[in-house]
Formats: sequence, structure tokens, C-alpha cells
Amino acid sequence: MVFRAGVKAGDGVSKMSDDWGSCVEREIVMPTTLAGQRFDAAVHHVWPEFSRGRLQKWIKAGAITANDRPIQNKTTVRGGERVRLLAELTPEQNWSPQAAELDVRFEDDDFLIVNKSAGVVVHPAPGHAENTLVNALLYHAPQLAHLPRAGIIHRLDKETTGLLVVAKSLMAHAALVEALQARRIKRAYLALVWGLVTGSNTVNKPIGRHPRVRTKMAVVDSGKPAVTHFQIKQRFAQHTLLDVQLETGRTHQIRVHLASMGLPIVGDPVYGGRQRVVAGASFLVRERVAAFRRQALHATALSLAHPRSGETVCVEAPIPEDFRALLNALSETTA
Repeated sequence: MVFRAGVKAGDGVSKMSDDWGSCVEREIVMPTTLAGQRFDAAVHHVWPEFSRGRLQKWIKAGAITANDRPIQNKTTVRGGERVRLLAELTPEQNWSPQAAELDVRFEDDDFLIVNKSAGVVVHPAPGHAENTLVNALLYHAPQLAHLPRAGIIHRLDKETTGLLVVAKSLMAHAALVEALQARRIKRAYLALVWGLVTGSNTVNKPIGRHPRVRTKMAVVDSGKPAVTHFQIKQRFAQHTLLDVQLETGRTHQIRVHLASMGLPIVGDPVYGGRQRVVAGASFLVRERVAAFRRQALHATALSLAHPRSGETVCVEAPIPEDFRALLNALSETTA
């Protein structure tokens, strides 16, 4: 069975049982494969649904014990210990719910997929505590306050539009994070770039912090592995619309990789370089390109296995109106 865009799962998906409004209780025998590790790292390995910071607080409070005795975060694991967790579940962050419109493309008891608009910041930050996607999600589903990062599994930049996965339970959060790390969540994007692309390509270049501009990312030898695949969807006189698939998920990955190939995304204020002129184009084309002041990048499709049932969930999001208008104008100059 495949769930598609706009569908809310019903009887085919089991109801979840959660810890909300009560105590969290877990018990395991510590695997010998974790011997030698710090206890805070080891319990995060066996209970990845909880953030390491939260587990460290519980250890300090005596809510996590080994063989019925208190431990410290730095205590060394021997293996074979009977480890018990008994704690009250409280909000991860002091973020406020805020009524706002959400374009929810899929939702059931375990997770939801939302279509983010341009200009929306995902997480609250100093100086920007309201009007974020997290604020809206907490109003829509208050239990997200108990999840790491309000359940958001991966991020989109402020001006990038499209689909995001949000867990609604600890079980779903752990499963979806593991699926993302194992590259089992398939993400497809549309990117409009400057330049004429001649064929499909794969960019396999490490990405890390820019050596001089710390607010930017860059292709650097010391960076983390990053792989991006792209192929032509439509060609224009001076631009190409690309289908892009992420194999990894580094910060600004698509923007950095395409710029490194001499194919900066139209409107990208950080990696797009100087403003360009569309030679020989009509006034409408020149006006539309000049006015598009955000990166022309849209997360258009997601495919993943349901964290509880294992059934495939496929969701798509239409191109936003401003992006569509730009493509319509450029169609005058199709190569």
C-alpha cells in the first residue's frame, strides 16, 4: 500500500502508544559492544529517541541507574549492566505555540509532512523567537514540544520552499532519524540554475564551513562527505531547470555543490555571485529574473517507509507561484 499526497492515514495504520502526560520508563541490559564508552554516550546509542542533552540531565538527576545504583555521565560502561530509566517527560525547549496556516500534505498519529513557504524560518533563534515553522507546528500538535527539535527530521533554508518531515512520537522520531542517516528517505528538488547543462551529473565533494566567511559553507577537503545527483528537466536560453536528488544532507548542500560546478541557483544571495543580465530577453524576462531575490530551489517530492507499518509514503508539493511565474517567463527563451 502507498499513501500519497493529501491523504490522512486511517485504519491501515496502528494507533500509537506514547509517554505524553506520564512517566517515561525503559529498561535494557547494556550491550558488551558498548564497553569502554561513557554512559551518556552509550544510553544515547540504545535510546536514540531522546537527545543526549536530555539523557545527561536525567543521569544527573538520578533518573537513570545501572544495577539499581546512580551513575555519572562520565562513568565507563562495562557491558551487561541492567540500566533503568524512570523520568518525567518535559518539553525539550521553551518554544511557544503560535496559530499559523500550515500546508500539511500528509499526517497520521506518527508523523506529518508539511509544505514550507518561502521566507519561513524553521527553528526559533535568538532575535527570531516567533513566526517560525516550529511555532506553527507546536500549535498544530502540542506533543511536539517533547521531541528533539520539535520533531523536525531535516531542515530547509529560510527561502527554500517545499517538503519537510516531522515526527509526532518518540518511536517515529528515532525511526525517521535512523532512516535519514541510512539514506532511506528519498528527497527530490527542483533547482533553476544559471548556465546550460549538457547532461546528468553527480557531485561528490566534501562540504564544510567556509575557511574565511563563517556564515557560509564551501567545498573543502576537511568537510564531511556530500553527494548530489542532478539531471536536466528543462532548458532555457541561459538557464536550466534541474531535477536534483540528495544522497546526503549537508547544510546548503545543493546550493554549494551547484555553485561549485559553475551552475549557481538563480536568486541565491549567498552563493549566486553577482547579478547577471539575460541577454536578448524580453523586458518581462529581465524583470522577473531580477526580481527573484531568493534561491529558486523547491523540495518537490519525498518518499519514505512508514516508521510503524513499513508501507511506502510518497508525497509531492507543487511549485510555488513565484517560481512558476519565473519559469513561465523564461519559457519565451527555451533553448
